[in-house]
Amino acid sequence: MRTSRTRVRGVLGAVVALIATAVPGTAWAGGAPATAAAACETREGSEHVDWTGMWFDHDVVCDNAPGDVRLQSFSSSPVVGRMLTTRSWFVCWKLGGAEADGNSIWYYTQGDEVVSRPAAQAWGYLPASMVYSGTHPAPGLPRCPWG
Repeated sequence: MRTSRTRVRGVLGAVVALIATAVPGTAWAGGAPATAAAACETREGSEHVDWTGMWFDHDVVCDNAPGDVRLQSFSSSPVVGRMLTTRSWFVCWKLGGAEADGNSIWYYTQGDEVVSRPAAQAWGYLPASMVYSGTHPAPGLPRCPWG
């Protein structure tokens, strides 16, 4: 039974990828078209301090897929948090490990739930494939000073 689900998911993923490449200007991620997502918005004065004491004076809010927040910007990095919401804030982006779609942009944020390493307070990275911004990096979002 599990094999059938994987096969169906794989076929659906292939169809989504085929459509995404056939329709110019359409960015697909996580099975949903970026064009169906609300536009990202910059929020000036929305302050955040991460677990290391780094301070951010604004954020960008975008639609996203729920999923794992990783300590570092690559897929094999430990999961420190989980994003449960589907519209979340991000404070910066950096380059990291390439995802299956070839994109190597990762967004720094704080997850909704701590999964491991409580000292990190669920701060970490979501891959661009999980953030529906239309273009990557999301407009208005600065590059992380360390990446």
